[in-house]
Amino acid sequence: MKIVPLLIAALAGASMAVQGAFNAVLGKKAGSFEASFIVHVIGAVLLGGLLAFGMGQGDYRKAAEAPWWSFLGGPLSVLIIWGVLTSVGQIGVSSANTAIVAAQIVTAIILDCLGVTGEKVSIGWMKVVGAVLFIFGVYFLLRDNS
Repeated sequence: MKIVPLLIAALAGASMAVQGAFNAVLGKKAGSFEASFIVHVIGAVLLGGLLAFGMGQGDYRKAAEAPWWSFLGGPLSVLIIWGVLTSVGQIGVSSANTAIVAAQIVTAIILDCLGVTGEKVSIGWMKVVGAVLFIFGVYFLLRDNS
């Protein structure tokens, strides 16, 4: 098991929950599209600063070699930020993130099977059992407790 990438993923997941809560507060004050725009501008400025200080490790020219659909991450980022801040603001951090993670798992399994990143990942029976158990967990987390 590769622990460092898993820790990075866990950090990203925790950050997503915190970001969703913060963005929901901003969205309630400024509006959902407006908050999404503000968040993206701040992120772009931060990344621009990091790149200006030589923190980048890549080469912009090689981006032209990527398939056209790989550039859809930008529009998807807008959908993600807007969807998270809207759903968290309406149903809370835990319910929204439970639904988000459930959709991420199902989508990730499909993408792995298709080999979208260039590496096909076989889905054995243990992963199927894990996904089914996860779906039951999602049901229990999201069902109405009243």
